Amino acid sequence: MPIISSPTDYREAARRRLPPFLFHYIDGGAYAEHTMRRNQADLADVALRQRVLQNMSALSLETTLFGQTLGMPIALAPVGLTGMYARRGEVQAARAATACNIPFTLSTVSVCDIEEVSDAIDRPIWFQLYVLRDRGFMKNALERAKAAGVRTLVFTVDMPMPGARYRDAHSGMSGPNAAMRRYAQAVLHPRWAWDVGLRGRPHDLGNVSRYRGKPTGLEDYIGWLGANFDPSISWKDLEWIREFWDGPMIIKGVLDPQDARDAVTFGADGIVVSNHGGRQLDGVLSSAQALPAMADAVKGQIAILADSGFRNGLDVVRGLALGADAILLGRAFIYALAAAGEAGVRNVLDLFAKEMRVAMTLTGAKSVTDLDPSFLARLPPS
Repeated sequence: MPIISSPTDYREAARRRLPPFLFHYIDGGAYAEHTMRRNQADLADVALRQRVLQNMSALSLETTLFGQTLGMPIALAPVGLTGMYARRGEVQAARAATACNIPFTLSTVSVCDIEEVSDAIDRPIWFQLYVLRDRGFMKNALERAKAAGVRTLVFTVDMPMPGARYRDAHSGMSGPNAAMRRYAQAVLHPRWAWDVGLRGRPHDLGNVSRYRGKPTGLEDYIGWLGANFDPSISWKDLEWIREFWDGPMIIKGVLDPQDARDAVTFGADGIVVSNHGGRQLDGVLSSAQALPAMADAVKGQIAILADSGFRNGLDVVRGLALGADAILLGRAFIYALAAAGEAGVRNVLDLFAKEMRVAMTLTGAKSVTDLDPSFLARLPPS
């Protein structure tokens, strides 16, 4: 494995270990991937004010979100098929998040189901759900989540249909002879094939399989998604869920200030400013570009989280200064999970914390709750 000195080093380690269809599935974006690249570039263009001689001996990364004290303002984002990147990957990632006192969010289309992950740790997970045509599945998932002790629901609304992800057809995730190509790639990556391909079974969509009463494997993944995403989704489709779900409810995939205001009117407890990591509509705003207007619209009325492009602790500090209350990590933790399992995720989170401490010390932010636009020297280009 390459030398790991920063969170971004894990990307190359993951590329070496994973079959290409899995690496490119997590690494790629929609269309020509302009928004995916801009997510990182625009964060890098956010300039912070450097301050000195501020007595930073009592610096704290702790924050409170939805009544829960967190070790730092970070949560692990929902990522489909996490269990294909490491053996029972959702469980390993959840254990790492718990050890670092941050939330883990389980995807609807996880390999490990709600019950397996919840039983493996001693704190409630967050659960992510889509609006799907099969409302019976949604009701079943919500009931099981409640029974498993889940308190926080993350509702993803920017995926009424899957984005145009060209890499998947080239990599073998989809396209002609996909299953045969995936098998050939696995043979050429024996460490992954042994640890995940053989010892990590079953490779089901755990939550879907439990509902359907039969295995729903990777070969069914794309087809099931395409058949069940609902382009007719509107706010009224979420009303019965808001009535059913009595815990915090977060709307994920919001980029426009009017949608943020609508989330407040709807009664959501939080939003995630997100373009789905650049995996849905290419050409939209990056999260760094969108955050200031979102904060102007709803800061203080609703919790503002953000994802898409955050690759290190400095990016997290930038995101908080732009108006976010916390940051969701997706690719950053998946690369580490693929490279080194639970230990990799714990290490990457430690690296994020160290980088945040350096950035906060040199900007004079004694607490993450202090970070606001006054710490900015320059915004990303519009």
